[in-house]
Amino acid sequence: MSNNNVLVEKRDHIGFITLNRPQAMNTFNVPFARELNDALWEMEKDPEIRVVVIDANGKHFSTGISLDEFKGKTNKEYREFIKLMDEHNHTIARMKKPVIASVKGYALANGAGLSYACDLTIAAEDAKFGTTAINVGLICLGPAAPLARNVGLKKALELVLTGDIISAAEAQSLGLVNKVVPSDKLEEATLELATKLAAKSPLALQMGKAGIYGMQDVPYHKALDMLSDRFAALCCTEDAEEGVKAFLEKRKPQWRER
Repeated sequence: MSNNNVLVEKRDHIGFITLNRPQAMNTFNVPFARELNDALWEMEKDPEIRVVVIDANGKHFSTGISLDEFKGKTNKEYREFIKLMDEHNHTIARMKKPVIASVKGYALANGAGLSYACDLTIAAEDAKFGTTAINVGLICLGPAAPLARNVGLKKALELVLTGDIISAAEAQSLGLVNKVVPSDKLEEATLELATKLAAKSPLALQMGKAGIYGMQDVPYHKALDMLSDRFAALCCTEDAEEGVKAFLEKRKPQWRER
C-alpha cells in the first residue's frame, strides 16, 4: 500500500502507520482521513501483523482537522465530512489488534482524539494534548467519545468546554497516556512496547481487547459472565495449549499465524 498522506511499513509482526503531512502539522483533510482509515483496515487484515503503531513525521503528532475544510459545505456535506473525520475512532475500537499511538509535539482536537482512541499511548515528555476546537467556535465532540471513556464525565466536559492544553505528565495522570519518556527515547519506548505485545499470543491479544471493549456498556455481573465465556473459549484454542506447554517446557511459544 503506497500513500502520500500516510506511510505504511511492516517489520517483525508490527505494522507502522506514519502520519505524513508534516508541512500541515499532520492536520486531517479528506484524503488524509481516508488513507489513515484504509491503512488501519489493511493492517487489521494482514495475518503477519499482530500490533499496529501510529506515529508521525515532523514535529507534531496531529493538530486536528485543517481549518481550510470548514467552509462552503451544506449541512449534509458537513455530516458526511465529520463522519469521515471521526471514522478512525470507530475503526480502532473495532479492530482486533492492539493499536499504539506514539505522540510527540502537539496532539490537538482530532489529533488528540486519534491518540485517545488508540488502545495504548506512549508520549514524549514535551508532548501536549488538547481538545481545542472550542477556541475557534467549534467543539471536539468526536474526540470526546474516547476521552470520556478514559477520564470520566466531569473531566471530559472540562477539557472539551475549556479547550485547555495539558502536558504529557498530566495526560498520564488522567489515564490518557500509558508512559511518558524523554523525547529522544520515544521511538525506542514505542518499539519496546510493540515488540512486547507482538511476542504474545495473537489470539489472546485479540480476545482480550474485544472482551475489554465489549464490557464497557454492560452491567457488572453480565460483563463478568461475558468475559468468563471468552476466557473459556480461549482455553480451547491451540495458542492456549501451546502457551501452557511452552511455559512448562521452559521454551518460547510458537504462535500460529492468523
